[in-house]
Amino acid sequence: QVQLVESGGGLVQPGGSLRLSCAASGRIFSGNDMGWYRQAPGKERQFVASISGSRVGNRVGILNYADSVKGRFTISRDNAKNAVYLQMNSLKPEDTAVYYCWASGGYWGQGTQVIVSS
Repeated sequence: QVQLVESGGGLVQPGGSLRLSCAASGRIFSGNDMGWYRQAPGKERQFVASISGSRVGNRVGILNYADSVKGRFTISRDNAKNAVYLQMNSLKPEDTAVYYCWASGGYWGQGTQVIVSS
């Protein structure tokens, strides 16, 4: 059984920062790629950021970002804790969405709400 649990969402003013955390349990290992997606009201879920896992033949720690968050968001992981983080700076109202943690193999968290509003 795999479980991903997000935390750290909330209400923040434009220009502010939030740090999302995702704790993984079960058959999740350091070899899994992990990342974040988001879904705004009335829109499809979209990719935000990902970080590659450690496995044979794979480059570790490759980062990918959506163009809309490059330079503002930073993804990181702590394999010892089976956790992945998303540091979000210079937040904009258009960043408002439910943010979902993802792990390769088709695993998803339940989501955490981020609202950017004055």
